[in-house]
Amino acid sequence: MEKVNNTTEGQDLHSEYSHIIIGGGSAGAVLASRLSENPAFHILLLEAGEAFTEDKYPELLSNSQIIAANGDSRYDWGYQSVPNDAGHVIPIPRGKVLGGSSAVNAAVALRAIPNDFKRFVDMGLKEWSWEHVLPYYKKLEKSNSGEEAWHGHTGYLPVNQLHQIDLSPMQAAFMEAAKSKKYEEIVDFNGEKQYGVGAYPVNIVNGSRMNTGMTYLNQSVRKRHNLTIMGNALADRVLFEDKKAIGVVLSDGRLFKGREIILSSGTYGTAAILQRSGLGPREVLQPMGIPVIADLPVGKNIQDHPFYFNTYASDPEKIGRLSPVTGVNLWTRSSFAGPDELDLHITAGHLFDSGLSPTNSGYVIGVALTNPNSRGYVKIISRDPETPPMIDLNFLSSQEDGQRLLEGVKLSRELARTPPLKDMTVMELTPGWDITDDNLMLASINQNLQTYNHPVGSAPMGPKESTNAVVDVWGKVFGVERLRVVDASIFPSFISSGPNVTVIMAAEKIADAVKRENI
Repeated sequence: MEKVNNTTEGQDLHSEYSHIIIGGGSAGAVLASRLSENPAFHILLLEAGEAFTEDKYPELLSNSQIIAANGDSRYDWGYQSVPNDAGHVIPIPRGKVLGGSSAVNAAVALRAIPNDFKRFVDMGLKEWSWEHVLPYYKKLEKSNSGEEAWHGHTGYLPVNQLHQIDLSPMQAAFMEAAKSKKYEEIVDFNGEKQYGVGAYPVNIVNGSRMNTGMTYLNQSVRKRHNLTIMGNALADRVLFEDKKAIGVVLSDGRLFKGREIILSSGTYGTAAILQRSGLGPREVLQPMGIPVIADLPVGKNIQDHPFYFNTYASDPEKIGRLSPVTGVNLWTRSSFAGPDELDLHITAGHLFDSGLSPTNSGYVIGVALTNPNSRGYVKIISRDPETPPMIDLNFLSSQEDGQRLLEGVKLSRELARTPPLKDMTVMELTPGWDITDDNLMLASINQNLQTYNHPVGSAPMGPKESTNAVVDVWGKVFGVERLRVVDASIFPSFISSGPNVTVIMAAEKIADAVKRENI
């Protein structure tokens, strides 16, 4: 592979920056782009992985048919969960490259729903109401939809709405099966309605996944003289003088100073850096000899979506083309959900190893619980930044979570038995048509459970008096000065969809706040 120039061409390293951003993923790339619009700022963006230019991403990252870079260690952090009660270990792919996990995800550009932000407001975050966030969802978009009330057309991120004609034959059959069960067809999940079945909006152009490194840090942006992008720069910790953040120490000992430090390393990476820096639960830091600068509940509130693959052998003569790998979603609710909740995603896709099928052909219906009650944790087990943190997803520790997900699996099995999808289906592989007892189905779920890769909440926003909060409404870390967090870790509760577009929205919103503070 061609050697990457990991420092922005023509830029000099300053002795002190106005802002140092740690992590060039879905939030960090947005912040670097937007803050460098102000010529008075001098921005340093530190990315632990490669800092590719927009036209140099390898196919493993740009090809939208390839998810999670096939686990390639060059571009993946290699995280995994601690075993659950069934002894099952869950791989946790996270992007390690400019663009972060937006460079390895399914490129679904799905917003959260208004009810998610109602919960935020109910938690004391009135600045995060739906009315406050919608303008920033629109600002980030370069949408192919013409509806001005819901969409933007001048943003950095291409958002293209798929239609039934764009789906694979199997996905189109899934949609028709759902419609026969009286689910409404949704033509735009980012519009007025979400309850129903429809094709996804995606940030894909001509088969290429358009990550934030490509879009927000395009060639034009990278030419700005006040922006320096440094790749292969693994952050160890934030450096403090008393309670004031003054710089960043890298794993190789290099030190960079800044007037404000912004952590954008994701739910797991940000929590690990905060804890190594002395911000976190005292009981985690003290045994490792880390001086406690602020005793905060960092890492105690993580939430993710449990995900089960309901797999099928298919008729190879009828299955048709196998792209897009994911393109359609039934967004519905379990019997436990409130009237404004949508707690189940059921998606038909081609993330399937054909060698597992007796017909050498198959498909998967993925079932995700998007409104979990269960909470996990992330904590460092070493002061070495090369050592992955311990992650306990704690999926289905709430009995209700298991029942909600079980309802979703039952519905997915029903759809597979419904024409026209039934006509393509030869047999169910997981859990298997002979498994009908609820307890046996739950056992299969626990033994095969995966993550939907939507972790949030390790440094949640909240009022200062909240015992669960780590940062304020604009991401400023409590108990210290000049340190901010902007990424999925600040969401205080689950997002009822993939959080990627919501993370980009949040970065747009907080970038505006940073600019206002510096007028």
